[in-house]
Amino acid sequence: MNTSGTSGRQGRAGGEGHGAPPAARGRLLAGRYRLVGELGRGGMGTVWRARDETLRREVAVKEVSVPFGLPEEDVARLHARLEREARAAGRIEHPSVAEVFDVVRQDGRPWIVMELVRGITLQDVLEADGPLEPERAASVGAEVLSALRAAHGAGVLHRDVKPANVLLALDGRVVLTDFGSSLVEGGEELTDAGEVVGSPEYLAPERALEAEPGPASDLWALGVLLFASVEGRTPFRRETALATLGAAVDDALPAPGRAGPLRPVIEGLLRKHPDDRLCAAEAERLLHRVAGGSRSRGGAMAVVPGARRGGGRAEDGGPAGRRSGRGREASGAQRGLRGAGRKAPVLVALAALVVLLAAAAGWLLGW
Repeated sequence: MNTSGTSGRQGRAGGEGHGAPPAARGRLLAGRYRLVGELGRGGMGTVWRARDETLRREVAVKEVSVPFGLPEEDVARLHARLEREARAAGRIEHPSVAEVFDVVRQDGRPWIVMELVRGITLQDVLEADGPLEPERAASVGAEVLSALRAAHGAGVLHRDVKPANVLLALDGRVVLTDFGSSLVEGGEELTDAGEVVGSPEYLAPERALEAEPGPASDLWALGVLLFASVEGRTPFRRETALATLGAAVDDALPAPGRAGPLRPVIEGLLRKHPDDRLCAAEAERLLHRVAGGSRSRGGAMAVVPGARRGGGRAEDGGPAGRRSGRGREASGAQRGLRGAGRKAPVLVALAALVVLLAAAAGWLLGW
């Protein structure tokens, strides 16, 4: 289970040289944040569970991993990218974006101190349990879109929306993570000309063509995320990154076969030209309508890590677990009432028979 505010996988190999060695565990950063244990490690950095010794609370701390021998210019760029992530996330006030508490420098590199979000990524759920039901995918998508709208309102483009960067928190939230690839309005672009930022499978056609990105580019990525959530695959994936980008630009969208009521939203977000896509407000309205479909059929729908298609399991003690427990108790009581209704005539008949037998016995004894 990933318990960080980022998408790094537990135990995945990271960079060497400037990365976090095991000896870093237990060290104190800036005289305040003590590293307790590694939560996840990815190509760009390591996330630690830490304790804020001043406020006596648990936090997540993210450091950058720099491959050994990397030129100083590139090291500086990686450090700047981490600081940009902190600034970008720090501009956004939304429950679906992990809160940034602090940025400290130690050993010549930045460390981000942020809210510790316990949960599991949407990617992990899809890999473990398979595609989601359309209603549940819509519920997740609506929360991601709400976070994106808050980011866009703050002048931040995420540029790497994908299931691995969506955290399903144990407190019921859906949290959009990893703003390391984001672009802040008025900020400096930290990539070289021609360098692809983000995951090719989720890149909008205009970004593949190196046109100026905008909020609609993030909406395209959300559309791919929704497609992958219900179909179990991305729509334009090919054998190479270049072929994938070409398919996003030129190929028609494969018809989503499992999307059901979510299909119009997916198709609306995955229109090739950004001006033709669903606007964020309309997309969010439609997602809430689809997500509400399950409620109208008699059950409150929760975003629960590990819930399976066609009937889910909830984390013990989680909000959905408590709801489903109440549902099971109610259904059991209903079955008991139905059973009592069926047994009542039988019991009446048996009672009448006993009375008749007693009367007969009394008559025989008297005779």
